[in-house]
Formats: sequence, structure tokens, C-alpha cells
Amino acid sequence: MATVDLAATPASGKPNRLISFLRRNVPLSVAFGLLWLAAMVLTAVLADYIRPFNITAMDLGSRLSAPGGLKHLLGTDELGRDVLSRLIQSIRVSLVIAFGATILSALFGTLLGFLAARFRGFVEHLVLMLADFQAALPFLIMSLAVLAFFGSSMLLLVCLMGFYGWERYARIARGLAISAGAQGYAAAVVQLGATPSRVYLHHILPNVASTLIVSMTLTFPEIILMESGLSFLGLGVQPPETSLGNMVGFGREYLTRAPWIMLAPAAVIMLTTLSISLVGDWLRDKLDPTIR
Repeated sequence: MATVDLAATPASGKPNRLISFLRRNVPLSVAFGLLWLAAMVLTAVLADYIRPFNITAMDLGSRLSAPGGLKHLLGTDELGRDVLSRLIQSIRVSLVIAFGATILSALFGTLLGFLAARFRGFVEHLVLMLADFQAALPFLIMSLAVLAFFGSSMLLLVCLMGFYGWERYARIARGLAISAGAQGYAAAVVQLGATPSRVYLHHILPNVASTLIVSMTLTFPEIILMESGLSFLGLGVQPPETSLGNMVGFGREYLTRAPWIMLAPAAVIMLTTLSISLVGDWLRDKLDPTIR
């Protein structure tokens, strides 16, 4: 695989650990993934400044304009709204939902996993039973039922997506915490009088964080696809707000006449999920000592 040697890049001052880590030989596909994700994050942060038009602004005289024009670079939709402006806002909304839901899922699952490892017995069996129930639950059908009953809102969508995949973190955190607890360093700090919360937060968690971070890179694209699917079905992000799945859903009716309405957000979804997967695999290879 072709690689990009970032080590030859001149640096001013003493680089920190992260910069030193990234300056090692990075596969070309991973370098592309990192650059694409950085561009997506910058787009989400600076959306209000780089968006050329308001997402609800209509130019009825330019309905279904093809991409390439000076005024509307990516064309317009059926109401004359600028596709580029809506795409930029959609990137922000979808990334906020995916990031918030991934953090919530990781925190909830890791907490339950640590509780199972700490108390064992009844608590451990209860957590594992809940994890098995969650793994067997058709999450998409449950999400459709919840959103159809309560209605859709940004907060509800983030909380709902946050319960997707938490059982993975619970199982991983439980197994790693039990393994770490049996090692010498954990027993040593217990003998020194450290409280259980200090043992888990200050000693065990830093040693298992790399595995949990890699798991987050696997869950993140799945949540993006889940939110896109719900928005595509009309139960996710609601107008006048927009998301990547929302744009794909509205654009499918104009696929033959104005394919750019649907293809632009679909390409962003594909490239973002692909980039996260590539970076996640690379992180797993770098951080997992068992496969070095």
C-alpha cells in the first residue's frame, strides 16, 4: 500500500506526542481519510460563515438548476434552494447527531461494563442480560416506533441514537476491566488505599481507552447511516432543518431530472463513513498490541 511519509515535514519547536505519532508513515488511504474528516469537521464548525445562502432561501427563477453555475455551484433543488448551502448545513447536523450519540453510547456502555466488573454476581448477570436483549432488539424498528409516537426532535434523536451499540462498549469494558483488575498495578493501588472510583477512572480506564476509542470509530459511521436512514424515511431530522439523509430522501423524487440533489449528500455519506472506517482500522492496528 502506498504511504505518505509525514516524517519529512519540517517542524518548529518540540512536537507533542500526537504530532509525533501522526508523522510516522501513514497509508495513503488513511491520509485521505484523515484529510476528509478534518474537512468535514471544519465545514461543520464554520458552516455559518461559509454557507453562501440561507438553507430556506428560495430562488424560484433558478429551480432545478444544474451544478456548475457561478451563483449555485452545486445547483438548486425543486424549490430553488441552494444545494451547496443545504449540504453544508446537513454536514453540521449529521455530525452533531453522530458525535453526540457516539459519546453517549460509549459513556453509558463503559459505565455499565465497569459496574459489572466491579460488583460481579447479580449486577454482572443483569448487565449481560440487558446487553443480550439490546443485541437481539431490532433497533431500526424500535426507533421508527419511538419517533412515530413521540415525534422527532434533535434531542430525542441524539438520545435515541445514543442507545445504539452500547452493549459493545459494556462487553469490552467489562472484559478489559476484569483483566486489568487481576494485574499487579490495580491490586497495588488498592493496597495503597485508593477508592474503587479512583482505581477505575485513573488507572484502569486509561489502560483500556485505546480499545474503546477504536470501538467508537466503528460505531460512528453506523450511527451516521442509521440517522440517514431514519431521515430518509421522514422520521429523522424534520424541515426546515436538514441533514444528509433528509436531503437524500427529498432528492430521490428528482433522481432522473436532477440527480445532483441526491447524489451530493449521498457521496458525502459514503466518503465520511469510508474515511472513519479506514481511520478506525488504522488506529486498531496501531493501538492494539496483540496484532503488532
